[in-house]
Amino acid sequence: MVSVIDSFMTTNFKISMHSFFIALAILTLTLLLAIAITARGKPVVVKTNLENLPMLVNGMQGVEDFYSESVYSALNADSHVYRHYLTRDGRRLDLYIGYYGTAKGGRTAHNPIGCLPGQGWGLLESKEIILKPSYYPGGIPVNFLLSSKGDTFVTTIYWYQSAGTKVISNGIRHNIQRFMGMVLHNRNDGAFVRITILSDKSDAGAAKMLAETFSVGILNLLPDYWPVEK
Repeated sequence: MVSVIDSFMTTNFKISMHSFFIALAILTLTLLLAIAITARGKPVVVKTNLENLPMLVNGMQGVEDFYSESVYSALNADSHVYRHYLTRDGRRLDLYIGYYGTAKGGRTAHNPIGCLPGQGWGLLESKEIILKPSYYPGGIPVNFLLSSKGDTFVTTIYWYQSAGTKVISNGIRHNIQRFMGMVLHNRNDGAFVRITILSDKSDAGAAKMLAETFSVGILNLLPDYWPVEK
């Protein structure tokens, strides 16, 4: 009986030691990886590029606009693009892009789902939709919101983008993508992209279609105008 107990305890001890050394090895590798990433230093934005996005997109002419300095201070991005694009029949789409370099963590803390209700808009619909830019022929999910304030409706399409062509619909996926970029390429920059269009209730469906078409145009352009970090 004693030999059986001793054998059992010895086996358990060996298993425990084996697990301990595996855990220790993982911890050591993680620590070394963290030290290596820190030692590389963070790259800085040397060329923003986004301001060179074409002023003509899908036949719509762009007009530059600017928020107040207090808004830009709160957003704290490395680069902003804020434009109104006009269709030939006078409809207006608003484009905002906020780019955050690696040193600023690659993403904004702002989210339209939280911001719109704070501005008095009632959220009517929130879902992911699939768009098909040229580099994602199978489609990529982005966010669609429909909100209203009185008789005015606003259609919003937004997403997060990293490494030029990496499009992510939510913050969790964006954080994973940024982490992988930091480990593999010492870079975790990213952008928040938002397209909005106002309409009345009867025209909300047409507004959504127009916003989707314009969003695909912006998705196709962004990789060629992605900021440079060194």
